[in-house]
Amino acid sequence: MKIYGVGILAACFLIGHIVGDMLGKAFHLTGNLGGVGFAMLLLVVGNDYFKKKNLIPTETENGILFWSTMYIPVVVAMSATQNVKAALSGGWVAILVGILATIACYLLVPVMSKWSTSLNHSKTK
Repeated sequence: MKIYGVGILAACFLIGHIVGDMLGKAFHLTGNLGGVGFAMLLLVVGNDYFKKKNLIPTETENGILFWSTMYIPVVVAMSATQNVKAALSGGWVAILVGILATIACYLLVPVMSKWSTSLNHSKTK
């Protein structure tokens, strides 16, 4: 049923939120540190795992796919409402972290592409 897809999304969000809060506390911050990202990652990995093990009915998969496509625009909208001026006035640390994260993502693209290609080749053999 599609409602199970919503339930799986909610569980991923709650787990991601808890992990983000714990990570924020570990770095002595008052906010959630990456909880939404962890939730999305958990949803993608969990969906892939369930599909590989044939543990997920088509209706549930449709529910997950629908809400996962809705999830990204919601996250973008939430990010757009953050106070950029406060982040910039908070010092160079915020700018440095943004630059380093962007560089890390660019550097990981070829690694992930190579990893994905090797996975696809091993499946075809």
